[in-house]
Amino acid sequence: MSRPLLTLVGAALGFVVVVVDVSVVNVALDAFQSDFATNIAGLEWVVNAYTLIFAALLLTAGTLGDRFGARKIFLAGFLLFTAASVACGLAPTLPALVVARLIQGAGAALLIPNSLSLVQQAYPVEAARHRAVGWWSAAGGMALAAGPVIGGFLVAHFGWRSIFLINLPIGLIGVAITLRHAPPSPVNAHRSLDWPGQIIAVIALAALALALIEAGQLGWTHPAILIALSVAIIASAAFLAIEAKTAVPMLPLKLFRSRAFAIASISGALLNFAYYGLIFVFSLYFQGQQKFSPQETGLAFLPMTIVLMVANIISGYLIARLGARRLMVLGQVLAASGYLLLLVAVTTGSYAMLIVPMLMAAGGLALVVPTITNVTLSAVDASRAGLASGVLNTARQIGGMLGVAVCGYLVRDIAEAAFMHGMLLSLALAVVLLFASALLTLLGLDRPVAKPTADRPEHRCPA
Repeated sequence: MSRPLLTLVGAALGFVVVVVDVSVVNVALDAFQSDFATNIAGLEWVVNAYTLIFAALLLTAGTLGDRFGARKIFLAGFLLFTAASVACGLAPTLPALVVARLIQGAGAALLIPNSLSLVQQAYPVEAARHRAVGWWSAAGGMALAAGPVIGGFLVAHFGWRSIFLINLPIGLIGVAITLRHAPPSPVNAHRSLDWPGQIIAVIALAALALALIEAGQLGWTHPAILIALSVAIIASAAFLAIEAKTAVPMLPLKLFRSRAFAIASISGALLNFAYYGLIFVFSLYFQGQQKFSPQETGLAFLPMTIVLMVANIISGYLIARLGARRLMVLGQVLAASGYLLLLVAVTTGSYAMLIVPMLMAAGGLALVVPTITNVTLSAVDASRAGLASGVLNTARQIGGMLGVAVCGYLVRDIAEAAFMHGMLLSLALAVVLLFASALLTLLGLDRPVAKPTADRPEHRCPA
């Protein structure tokens, strides 16, 4: 195989492991609960530790690649991610697993933007680059879809530790391929880093996550929760002040002057809030209430994962025919309607009754993801496309983290009646947020702003 093709393989392997580990842990929740005798808050930390640091470092990781070379940062991220995966697989206690997941998330943040940079550098000819990044995107999409199924199989046959240890051979292969075949990346030693903004962003997100996750156990009036909320508010205000004054901010606030960009970012956050929050809830429902095995839980998500792949493929064609505004509204309404039907379907206790609403929800969400990416890229100058895409994906990861935290709080009591009440509240919240997002899009996105995804596929990210 040619060097560019092998570079693509190495970069895609980095993308794949990151996407898989966003969701694969959900099918192992029952195993974590059994082995570590933990509560729902403990399970939320296992899921959210990864997403928290991933979201917080994503923008800076791209800047690090520009300054020191994408190849170096990609390799450092792959090694860090692989080592942290081994630490996850060998974790003797829940706190050790959470710490390892934090480190894993840092490695993931280093991998994603620099993985894409390697592909772009390996294919300087535009047509070939579009095809290569299309394959890169497809690898991530398939990984996202296959994650729960693969995870369920591994947990059922080899135990929960295997979902992390499987990353060791993949990581070593990816590092070896990249070292041998990826060419050195250009270095911009003058690219500045917004360390004050980065540090305060981590503090703000960590404090918010702490408050939302631990409030279920400690109560909202507990001093620790009040302090965490205060820190989150103060740190968020400080972050905005820093970004407004810094010459080269990690998050240029001027981007949000574009109404289309702001709507796309809000929609992305709300979409991930609903999707990842309810994936967490349904994983607990299938394993805790329906007594599904990990493998059965993975297979229970199969209809959703299949329709995610199919809808992602056809969305590019629909954008050109319907326009971004119509397709976003259609997708959000379809997803909201699916979750609305699930409000009724889950009370029957029949899995068969869940299939059609799950297909509707997943199909609607999959139509929106590439569409908001197109809206984002069309709302900014081409020179800022990478940064805008990074901001959108950061917003989505933060939305996913908040979704798991809030929905986890609502289903914190695992007694059947209390859990089902919390599950219905989680579904109702998702319905309200997605309908609100559809209304915001309908009223705010009043002109065509997006091009077909096929024109600019290099910034699609299914995660």
